[in-house]
Order: sequence, then C-alpha cells, then structure tokens
Amino acid sequence: MKQWFSLSCISLLVGCSAQSASSPSTINAIPSAVTANTLAPTFYDYTIRSPQGEVLSLSALAVQIQDADIVLVGEWHGHPAAHLLQAQLLAALYSQNTNLALSMEQFTRDKQGVVNDYLANKIGEASLTKDANAWPNYISDYRPLVEFAKTNNLDVIAANAPKPIVRCIGKYGETYLNRLPTNERTWVAGSLTLAEDAYQDKFISSMHHGDEAQTKRQFAAQTAWDDTMAESMVNYLATHPNTQILHTAGRFHIEEGLGTASRILSRNPNLKIVMVTPVSSATVLKQGAPDYQVEMQPLPKQYMSKEKMIAAMTKIHGRNKSLQCYE
Repeated sequence: MKQWFSLSCISLLVGCSAQSASSPSTINAIPSAVTANTLAPTFYDYTIRSPQGEVLSLSALAVQIQDADIVLVGEWHGHPAAHLLQAQLLAALYSQNTNLALSMEQFTRDKQGVVNDYLANKIGEASLTKDANAWPNYISDYRPLVEFAKTNNLDVIAANAPKPIVRCIGKYGETYLNRLPTNERTWVAGSLTLAEDAYQDKFISSMHHGDEAQTKRQFAAQTAWDDTMAESMVNYLATHPNTQILHTAGRFHIEEGLGTASRILSRNPNLKIVMVTPVSSATVLKQGAPDYQVEMQPLPKQYMSKEKMIAAMTKIHGRNKSLQCYE
C-alpha cells in the first residue's frame, strides 16, 4: 500500500496503538488473572510479569517500581484491561507514596489551564471535555484516572503537543516549528530528536514505504509527541523533586524504552524510568525487553479486508483537507 496515510491515520494504526505481530517474546502463553477462581477470562483481565518473567500481583508490581521517578504505562486505546490496569496501578502507587502526579498523553500543553481549573472545581466535567478537547473515550477510559487525581489532590500534567501542530509538522517537517507564534511554540518541545536511532528505525519499518522524505516528516511529527511528553515530565520533576509520575500513553510510545523513555533520558539521564507494557498473543516484545509485561486479550480485528481498511483510511485522510497551517 502506498504511503498516503494522514498523520492522524498513522497515529491510529502505528504511532499509538498498533497491535500486530512483532519479534519473538520472552514470555509464553500467560494464564488469565482469573484462573485461580475458575471464571472464564474477560477483556478486563490481565496478568503481570516482571522483565525476568516472574508473575506478579498488582501490589507486588507497585513495590518493585516504587523507586522509579517515572512509570510509563502503555495502552491499546480503548482496551478495557489496559485502562483498568492504569487506574489500579495509580491507586497502588499512591498507597505507597502520596507525592505522586499523573501525566497524560490525552491532554495537551495548551489545555493545562483548563485541566487545572477542573481539578480546582472551577469548572465542571462537561467544560473539561469540551474546552480541553478530551478524547472521545474520556468518559469510559480516562475519567477514573482524572477523578482519582482530583479526589487526592494530585497534579495532572497535560503533557502532549497539540494535534494540529503535530499534523502540520507531518506535512512540512520539523522546520514548521519556526513558523509558530511565540506562545504556540512553547506547546511543543524545545528540540526534536531527529538523529537516526532505534525508535526511528522501528517507526520507519512499521510504515508502508513510499516517499522517504514524507516518511521523515511523519517521524518528525511522531517524535514531536514523544519529545514534548518527555520534556513536560522532566520540567515538572525539576520543580517538584521527590515526586513520582505515572504517565499514560499509547503502547508504541512506551514499548522497549525506545520512544518517550529515550527522550526523557536524553534530557535527564539520572532519572529512573520503568515501562509497563501490554502484550497479547498477537503482539509481543523483543526478547530481553526491559518492560514489565501485562498480558491481556488481543483487540478484535478492525477490518477483515484490505479494501475496507483502505476505504476507511481514505475517509480519515480526507479530514486533512481542513488542516490550517501557518505559511
């Protein structure tokens, strides 16, 4: 298939929530978390393993990662088990250390004030979802995280770069940042990681190859997310020492420490980063990956035919016609 996908399409299929076969895993088939009580497994069930393959309870995981500065928790967007894990792990970490903050891919820097107003009870949830451009699945998947933070007076870091800017980077490349007004330039990381690295190699290899220059522009957009999320967390810890951060983001950003984690460490190599990554029978990690792995059922296939997938992606691509970038 030719590489004509829009950036939003790439985010959907690759950048955040790709679920396709990878290289051989260090884990074999993992029993469902409900095996002990003989119930049939559901989409809410998961089993946790350490990087060495040891089966862990949620509380044991929390203990093992209690000294991490940042805990990156990956997700397949909309997967019930992934979102349940995030909420339960947030609570488990808080029970050990109340100096905790929640960082989210799902809110962008320009909406930090809106998020703060909601946490301070200055606005209601309807205003939060509208004015902060909350994701469509906010109510079902991210409300539990934000409400836990609100109830326990935790900061919520709106960590990501605004999607319109990222899409324009995908169209014009990293030099598009020079066109932004001063206030909007602060909504994206001060620098992007564009030198060839393992993350760029993985991104390119997961793409449908086409025009090389276009692929490089799209990677610039991809890493704009990772660099901005990384910078947001590093900056927060600089002013909030001794605070632990739990960060939620799509699996591709988190897995094997190639994306956001590498961008964090390039800014502060002294931070301890932990990855907690979902895996399934359909999607595994490389042998020896440093991640804590959370086995859950694979998501259903979205399309059974190439033609229907192309038709759906064409429709998504058409939305870019309304994209407005600074000239």
